[in-house]
Amino acid sequence: MMLTTENTVNWLTSFGEKVIENKAYLSELDSLIGDGDHGSNMARGVQAMLEKFQSTEFKEPNDVFKTTAMALLSKIGGASGPLYGSAFMEMAKQSETGDISVIISAGLDGIKKRGRAEPGEKTMIDVWVPVCEALQENQLTKQVIDEAVQATKPMKATKGRASYVGDRSIGEIDPGAMSSAYLFEALLEGDILND
Repeated sequence: MMLTTENTVNWLTSFGEKVIENKAYLSELDSLIGDGDHGSNMARGVQAMLEKFQSTEFKEPNDVFKTTAMALLSKIGGASGPLYGSAFMEMAKQSETGDISVIISAGLDGIKKRGRAEPGEKTMIDVWVPVCEALQENQLTKQVIDEAVQATKPMKATKGRASYVGDRSIGEIDPGAMSSAYLFEALLEGDILND
């Protein structure tokens, strides 16, 4: 589970491609409980990130995370930009540990600090928390990620834009949880956890 500059770039490139591919689906989820732009916002952010990746020579994984944070912060509107930006900034600070479970946990702390959300409030952290726990046990699977996403359905949103729709948010997947799932699916599919 060692992080290198190359596998970090590969992981986040794959994440970016998943977001772009599923842009319409993310916006559809967001149109049910938010303002319908999560997909287009996220796609704009990862597009900027991918362009930076092509034009930058990275020396360390923390450079990759910082570049990702800045691209997402500058291009993603709403709450998602600052939340993802905070996650990647905190991940950059821990990247020299090389330990992916420590790094992802730092990202989760960044999101919690920024968004002041707790598990069970139907936000992206409802995927980050179980993923962190699974990584610590070295047991992250696609099933863990899928179950975490599905678990946001019965929750009532009490944070962010989705909280405005109250009970109507029950029964829908949280869009931020879904875009986070793409990040962790990309991690699973890469070579970081297999090392």
